[in-house]
Amino acid sequence: MSLRDRVTFPRFAAFTTGLTLTLVMLGVYTAATGSGLACSAQWPLCDDGLLPQTIPSFIEWFHRLVAMVTGWFIVGTAIWSWRRHDTRTRLTATLAVLLLPLQISIGAVTVTLNGLLPEGYSPPTQGAHLVVALTIFSLLVWTTLSARTKTPTLARVRQALLVALGALIASVFASRVFTPIPYGPAAQAAFYGAGLVAVAALLAATRWLAATTVSSLRVATGTALALLFVGLLLGRDLVFYTPTVRLFNAVVFLLAGTIVVAVALLTRRARSDGRAGPVVG
Repeated sequence: MSLRDRVTFPRFAAFTTGLTLTLVMLGVYTAATGSGLACSAQWPLCDDGLLPQTIPSFIEWFHRLVAMVTGWFIVGTAIWSWRRHDTRTRLTATLAVLLLPLQISIGAVTVTLNGLLPEGYSPPTQGAHLVVALTIFSLLVWTTLSARTKTPTLARVRQALLVALGALIASVFASRVFTPIPYGPAAQAAFYGAGLVAVAALLAATRWLAATTVSSLRVATGTALALLFVGLLLGRDLVFYTPTVRLFNAVVFLLAGTIVVAVALLTRRARSDGRAGPVVG
């Protein structure tokens, strides 16, 4: 099998999605270490040149490099989607590309205009940066799911829910809700990495549920997804993290996990009763 046969659009889209997940983790790590301001606000340069001269500036420079590569992969995914006969992937892939300039602009604001622009490097700006990143990632996940030609079963829906539950539990252990583990740069990156895996799994379950006789369960998975987004946003210090906020954050994760477990049990019952109906990709 040639390389051209191996590199199919679904695989390319999946790789782009994984690369975007890695970029988000790297971006969170960069911000948590304070490396975002290490290049003396010389975006897109660093240390009066193209190459970094310190470890913090290298982290920021490497983040920019990965962001550039990821951006071109996202553009490539959109271009490829328009060259295919299947039109289901075009809208989401194109929207992901259209959001790239906004994401780049917000990133530049956080490291370049801090001090010149009020609240340049602040929780609201970092929160906006995360929201756009989550949106791009979700669009790419949906693109990858739309590109699938295989027909998943209801068992696959349950598998997606179990992956979502496992990733959600892992993200809680890495979050600031679980106090025994310091919420340092590595923990923050792990928190968002696991959280994005949970997002992808919930999106898959939501899409696959749409073609079953229990499609109404999409409301529940959508609710769990919304709760997960709230938990991810709270991890970016959008509000002062008081004990009350920690309790609220814990309740958000608990509700999301409970919903995922409930939907998994309901889909299992529907499958055993023979009420699942066909599931299409």
